[in-house]
Amino acid sequence: MKKLIALICALALLVGLTAVPAAAEGGKPLKILFLSSTGVDDGGFNEDCYAGIKGFLADHPDCTVTDVKEPDMAELIPTVEKLAGDYDVFVLPGYNFGGIGDIVLANPDKYFLVVDSAIQDSEGNPVAANNAFTMTYKEQEGGFMAGLAAALSTKSNKVAVINGMAFPSNVNYEYGFMSGVYYANTKLGTAAECVEIPSFAGTDLNGVNVGGNYIGAFTDPATGKVVAESLIHEGCDVLFTAAGDSGNGALTAVKEADGVWFIGCDVDQFDDGAKGDGNVVLTSALKVMHLDVQRQLEAIYNGTFVGQDALLGAETESTGYVFTEGRQQLTEDALAKMAECYELMKKGEIIPPSWTEYSVTDFPGLK
Repeated sequence: MKKLIALICALALLVGLTAVPAAAEGGKPLKILFLSSTGVDDGGFNEDCYAGIKGFLADHPDCTVTDVKEPDMAELIPTVEKLAGDYDVFVLPGYNFGGIGDIVLANPDKYFLVVDSAIQDSEGNPVAANNAFTMTYKEQEGGFMAGLAAALSTKSNKVAVINGMAFPSNVNYEYGFMSGVYYANTKLGTAAECVEIPSFAGTDLNGVNVGGNYIGAFTDPATGKVVAESLIHEGCDVLFTAAGDSGNGALTAVKEADGVWFIGCDVDQFDDGAKGDGNVVLTSALKVMHLDVQRQLEAIYNGTFVGQDALLGAETESTGYVFTEGRQQLTEDALAKMAECYELMKKGEIIPPSWTEYSVTDFPGLK
């Protein structure tokens, strides 16, 4: 009986890995669903993912997209299940879609693009399927560049990172930022301190206190403003914020203060930083999701799609920072030093710490 059960499980896994969606024939008009908890106009994470769909549609007007907003995070996966028969491709941004493995395996003729999470079945087992492409990112790389920017730009020598919730992606940003500051202090002659307020410390999915400054939600700009104001009161003059819509509250606090810089996250937030005749955005850490979403939609359309769990970073231009003239306010010295560090990171000589490996004060490239 044990051998029979093992054989059945093996065959089920094989079917999951080898089933090929019908749309993989190429050239078929695609009906795309974009589902999120905060909509496509959050000015950050979701909007950038949606931009990848818009870029694809610009080249393929025979395809369509429907945007669905479901504020109740507990209803996100049930909504995918309800709509599974109505669309060809599901673009699903956020860690809360990690549990859709059963739906993916039950719909081998549909495609699933999951941004920011690998996927599992209802038992918590990892799922690999030929009709799913999951995109997780080395957020620590963008965080590292933000940390360098903060350390090289602060005048008070006090900087901080603000996050939404302690999901792996946010902890990556936190550790990346702190390691960037530590690297700059160790190798570039700066003397910046990362300020953490204990009452705002985050707890990750394993129940571990990860420190930092966490708002506790991605849809709470009022609390985001409170956290930012508290850090500004502590003397911070550069705030890096990875918090979705909650980060808009932090940005408001920066605008209301004097002499404080804001570092954007995921996308170029320079336009959001306008303050009178000036701008409070120093630069932005980038997670280039629109590029990766568009790449996979193209692959589905032309029949070259290959399902996989992809960890994306600087080597595929999937992480980075804004250095374009007119879209950042870094000094020439800071730009030069950051460019050198970015190239070392692309080559794998600098590997900033993530939530699973290395530490803020001990990572490759530091010594």
